Amino acid sequence: MYAVVKTGGKQYRVTPGDVILVEKLLGQAGGKVKLEDVLMVGEDGKAPEVGAPLVAKAAVNCEILDQGRADKVVAFKKKKRKGYKRTKGHRQAQTVLRVLDINGKGAVKPAAKPAAKEPEEKKPAAKPKAAKSAATAKPKAAAKPKAAAKAPAKDKAPAKTKAPAKAKAASKPKSAAKSKAPAKAKAPSKKKD
Repeated sequence: MYAVVKTGGKQYRVTPGDVILVEKLLGQAGGKVKLEDVLMVGEDGKAPEVGAPLVAKAAVNCEILDQGRADKVVAFKKKKRKGYKRTKGHRQAQTVLRVLDINGKGAVKPAAKPAAKEPEEKKPAAKPKAAKSAATAKPKAAAKPKAAAKAPAKDKAPAKTKAPAKAKAASKPKSAAKSKAPAKAKAPSKKKD
């Protein structure tokens, strides 16, 4: 069984058990909502009942799972060469619904609330943490000699580095030669009479 409902200026095709995001509806999480703007109701294998504009005596029962806000939408305005820029952000309020049934048919059982658990006695957690920290300390100590092995030995001579100044000096005469070269003057063209 399915239905097409209208809420928040939008239409949604729903079946029992569906979870949908709609624009904000009044109510708190765990509350019930009845959507009465039903445009169409249909069952598999049967012709759908279409309303004109609404189906009479039809309703979709839902449970509110969460009240929240959508992701931010940024509205940015700019007029080029005028120094005009405006930025605005907007987060639309929305409600998460679970469809329970349509006209009392196809009912889905609401999720059972977990029973409150009794507080368990706290186990000595400090000892395992200390054991873990001691276990992690041993590899760190082993890592130190490796780092010392990577350091350059005192006997080796420092590596020679290339002098970038020589490369720059070599490139200067090329650019200087180009800039010092006189530009060819264009000879006036002679017209033949």
